[in-house]
Amino acid sequence: MRLTNGDDMSGQQQRVVSIVGFGGLGKTTLAKVVYDQLRVQFDCTAFVSVSQNPDLNKLLKNMLYELDKEKYANIHSTMLEEKHLIDLVREFLQNKRYFIVIDDIWDMKPWGILRCSLHENGLKSIIITTTRILDVAEQIGGCYRMKPLTHESSKKLFYGRIFGSEDKCPGQYFEVSEKILKKCGGVPLAIITTSSLLANKSENIKVWNDVCGSIGSGLASNPSMDSMRKILLLSYYDLPSHLKACLLYLSIFPEDYEIEKYRLILRWIAEDFVHRENESQSLFEHGESYFNELLNRSLIQIADRDTISFCRVHDMVLELICSLSREESFVTTVLGDSRQCMPSSGSTVRRLSLQNTTWPKTEMPKLRSVAIFSPAIINTMPSLSIYHLLRVLDLQDCNLRERRNLRFVGNLFHLRYLSLARAGYAGELPVEVGKLQFLQSLLLHGTEIEELPSSIVGLTQLMFLCVDRRTSLPNGLKYLTSLEMLGIVRVDSACIAEELGHLMQLRLLLVNLTTDKEGRWDENICTALVGSLGKLHKIQTLIVLSDDVAANLEGSVESVGNLSTLSIDRTTSLPTWIRPAILLLLSYVDITVVQVRREDIQVLGRLQALRYLYLGVGNKQVLERFMVRPDAFPCAITCIFSKLAMVPSTFPPGAMPRLEKFIFGIQLEDFLRGEFTTDDLALGHLPSLQDVQVYLSGRWKVSEEVVTKVKEKLRHEADGHPNHPSLRYDDDF
Repeated sequence: MRLTNGDDMSGQQQRVVSIVGFGGLGKTTLAKVVYDQLRVQFDCTAFVSVSQNPDLNKLLKNMLYELDKEKYANIHSTMLEEKHLIDLVREFLQNKRYFIVIDDIWDMKPWGILRCSLHENGLKSIIITTTRILDVAEQIGGCYRMKPLTHESSKKLFYGRIFGSEDKCPGQYFEVSEKILKKCGGVPLAIITTSSLLANKSENIKVWNDVCGSIGSGLASNPSMDSMRKILLLSYYDLPSHLKACLLYLSIFPEDYEIEKYRLILRWIAEDFVHRENESQSLFEHGESYFNELLNRSLIQIADRDTISFCRVHDMVLELICSLSREESFVTTVLGDSRQCMPSSGSTVRRLSLQNTTWPKTEMPKLRSVAIFSPAIINTMPSLSIYHLLRVLDLQDCNLRERRNLRFVGNLFHLRYLSLARAGYAGELPVEVGKLQFLQSLLLHGTEIEELPSSIVGLTQLMFLCVDRRTSLPNGLKYLTSLEMLGIVRVDSACIAEELGHLMQLRLLLVNLTTDKEGRWDENICTALVGSLGKLHKIQTLIVLSDDVAANLEGSVESVGNLSTLSIDRTTSLPTWIRPAILLLLSYVDITVVQVRREDIQVLGRLQALRYLYLGVGNKQVLERFMVRPDAFPCAITCIFSKLAMVPSTFPPGAMPRLEKFIFGIQLEDFLRGEFTTDDLALGHLPSLQDVQVYLSGRWKVSEEVVTKVKEKLRHEADGHPNHPSLRYDDDF
């Protein structure tokens, strides 16, 4: 697109581009590439998805949140009307140059509402929309018709996913490959799904011929939804039965919904889709392997690159699985519009997904699973105690502020999964919850529950317990020996910290170190916590929060060899138990210390699996000139140094070979005093660099000439880099 070359951006007026093309052609991908490339040039940006059946109120809230996540952090919990939200957007954008992408518009109504909110302020703002409907694109204006991939690009994508490159493809596969590519018609989704299907079958030419013969030829002349369905069905029918069930289960979630990985896997477990094949792995680990296999087959997509915490389902895939799910009465989805009727009295409803509608009036005696995605439904919900077979009750993000009594939950004896997450529930969790002897997952974060009843410690099958950081847990946590995931544990005494050491199955632990109810700090908390960590041989994720106190986590910990994620928000120093020789799997580190030592950087650089690093200090700190080893940070993709003055020359050629995102700060006075020169700002030795953000600290202490010289050098380095990374400045740490 010409926008990425800077064309058509010289005028003062707002620029609108509408990308149009059929599903799977790559409209959203193109918009995202342009968005990522240009966003640094604007005051504020937002990327929002509309979908077929949009909640316009929620859509406006999403836009406000994207524009300023701090200012509008709680916007989704407000009860503002549509007009008020439009006014808020207009007011926010009034004097700002903005770049907004509105993805997947199906008709003109949502565009009309959003258009009212997008201020034409003469600051050369950009709006990009995507749609499958040509009429919609033409009415919006700036129509850009997506074209299928060229044959050369199609081959590059197809062979790259299967063999790594075209020249590695065995000769006997060329003929059938050309036939497959012709039938795929340059549609990226078709090529990706077909190549994913064949990736593990590169030694069986018969399978390739069978796949080729199974693909409808419609894509070659008329890329239609029916032809795409045939392609996607190939991937579906290639799944083993347990993965078919897991994939169909995704039809419970609304279009464009970001699905939390742990939420999905825990629900699979509650539905009995996950089976333990060997005793060395837990049910959750088996569920994780199912999740990864669906990712591998391109049937779900990663929504969060750094941690793989969320996934999405492509619209084309979702349409297919919703259709299959209806055919098999697997999930009953009630959308509240003409596309889906309420379940009839004679139908068998086992899994119910309610979206923008009211509670069905029909009887559902075999109901096993309920998920509600519209808070208003709560007002029409009957007492669920009549649904004796219920295994899954998911009320996440529903508004339960007015509900003070959940005693009916105690009658749902078969319940395995209960979520009130982010529902704002402010009542008590009834003592009757202790009757739920089959309960595996209890999610209560984002509620206002002050303390859990003591009956909780009798839930011996509980694997996942998540509460708000203000919620107090009862004594006796040590009896919940099936727990694999626990957070946020309010640790206000050494006794609670010591109990954690009895939970030998823990793989994820999130603790909040704080004072007790009288405001007293137990000096033995940290010692007890470190002692407990030494007993948790299966721990993979450890997150330590603290209120107003820098935790001293020094001590002997020998058993954390499985640790892959570590986050400590405030500690006196980098714990000495962070040893590269032991932590061979540690890939994500987010840690803030009182003071950083040069040897700390060296230690972190020797973590062989480290992909993401955030290293911050409590107060601004400047490290003396030093250099890491040339083989340091071999796998790092993202490195962020907060309140810590660094220069790129700290990392010599050979270090950080895979680094794509680099955020660091420099002390401008150091350049004035000659301690550093602009040569220390060289970026060319970081071959994979894509995104650079630099904090310029102490601008008021130096002349504008120094600032300009530093900026010019950084711009020269970015422009001269083969990847032309984006470059942003901020005035201070």
